[in-house]
Amino acid sequence: MIIWLDPQDPFPPVERALGPASDAPGLLAASRDLSPQRLLLAYRQGIFPWYSEGQPVLWWSTDPRMVLAPAALRVSATLRKTLRRVLRDPAWEIRVDADFLAVMRACAMTPRDGQFGTWITDEIVAAYGALHRNGLAHSVETWYEGQRVGGLYGVALGRMFYGESMFAHRTDASKIALAALCAFLVGHGVTLIDCQQETDHLASLGASPIARADFLAHVRAAAAQPEIADWRFDKSVLNHWAWGNAA
Repeated sequence: MIIWLDPQDPFPPVERALGPASDAPGLLAASRDLSPQRLLLAYRQGIFPWYSEGQPVLWWSTDPRMVLAPAALRVSATLRKTLRRVLRDPAWEIRVDADFLAVMRACAMTPRDGQFGTWITDEIVAAYGALHRNGLAHSVETWYEGQRVGGLYGVALGRMFYGESMFAHRTDASKIALAALCAFLVGHGVTLIDCQQETDHLASLGASPIARADFLAHVRAAAAQPEIADWRFDKSVLNHWAWGNAA
């Protein structure tokens, strides 16, 4: 039985989420409320929203949980060559928080194999936009010749980063943004990025599943640490990957 949450209701224990034998493994609760305050409560408890237009807000806590250690990002030989080219060519830039809402909308509008429509609704854009204005959500953007060609966004609490979505309008543009983000996070002591659900694409980048209990223990410790104060960085962070051993 899925619990319906009124605006003042706390989330139920994540152990009450639907199990692997159900039609919706990890589904925990539903609500009409998608306030920034509700989002922050969710992330601190290892819960995330995922739903489609016309549905109530559906709250999930998957077990296992897909995560990426920033230091373990899988940088292929081909991607490493691309990163070196990005570092050499002034036409390439990495911008942080240049236009957070535009990145969200680009993620929403980019077609994906096997996916029809988008879960990034206007309601989602408004809620995460509020977090961004409060310094708790960020975009990392790949620009080429003055045009935004890829990027990602997510939520940052303490020393925890929760990845939400990526897009690319040029080959490897989202991977370039992810490599920049991972290098930045390594330098600030962030050891896990929440990827939420298992996909082959995430696995190809080095993400792997861990038990929900282990994920929650990490979140409790990492999200309680001081926030990263300065989210300004440029493509020079890619030096972290450009001349290492190819994966």
